[in-house]
Amino acid sequence: MNHDRIWNLGRRSLTLGRRPLVMGILNVTPDSFSDGGKHHDAQRAIASALAMEAAGADIIDIGGESTRPYSDPVGVQEELDRVIPVIDGLRDSLSIPISIDTSKAAVAQAAVDSGAEIINDVTGLEGDPAMSGIAVAAGVGVCVMHMKGTPQTMQDDPVYTDVVDEIFAYLQARKSFCLEAGIREDRICLDPGIGFGKTHEHNLALLRATPRFTTLGCPILIGHSRKGFIGKVIGDKDADRMAGTLGVTLAVAAAGADIIRVHDVPESVQALRAFEAAGGFENL
Repeated sequence: MNHDRIWNLGRRSLTLGRRPLVMGILNVTPDSFSDGGKHHDAQRAIASALAMEAAGADIIDIGGESTRPYSDPVGVQEELDRVIPVIDGLRDSLSIPISIDTSKAAVAQAAVDSGAEIINDVTGLEGDPAMSGIAVAAGVGVCVMHMKGTPQTMQDDPVYTDVVDEIFAYLQARKSFCLEAGIREDRICLDPGIGFGKTHEHNLALLRATPRFTTLGCPILIGHSRKGFIGKVIGDKDADRMAGTLGVTLAVAAAGADIIRVHDVPESVQALRAFEAAGGFENL
């Protein structure tokens, strides 16, 4: 499977070994589904990012617009006002890379100018035609995700003939788009978009297909943390979903995922370390 490859972010590279990297989620929003309002103040967000780094995070992913189902879009200036002070405040104190979670080219540009090294775009670089040019000019890493529709429509009635085949083909096509746009292959990360325009069954099928996605030749990111399908799996939609999230984390780690995007960094890092120490990767 995926042994010691490189994800090039421009100013530095991340080594992708058998244990996946942990991307800590930092939503600087009032309305994200799990941590909305928790980091809405810039100083609290900065402190949380530093705490995630201390707990073992490999990347901090900062977002200023909720993309939960039926969330309202945010204007460019409001998104900038949320994320740029946080990136500015972390630039000289954080030693791990910052990812900007945005679909707006203007926000991505400002974030990169402030020190972000990854553009994480839930629209697969389709939402803003200027995004690919910014990624090329900045020479940063990019995360290209699949989403069916928009956050306002994606969960209305998502239908696929074969969800794995269709999303595999989509990510393959977006990889080709990125290469043709001038984004180097070693800078591209691909994400099947768990929970973004998928039913419960679709999400589980995609997670089980993680080994197939690793054949696309780019790092694979899985963003399953605390999502609604986990509540359904454990049989309690109101339960805390951290334990369920950890179960999925270990499954996709064993299946070859390169990066996991999670809210609960300390617990995720500890679970992956224990899984590895107990031989979890040795027979794969």
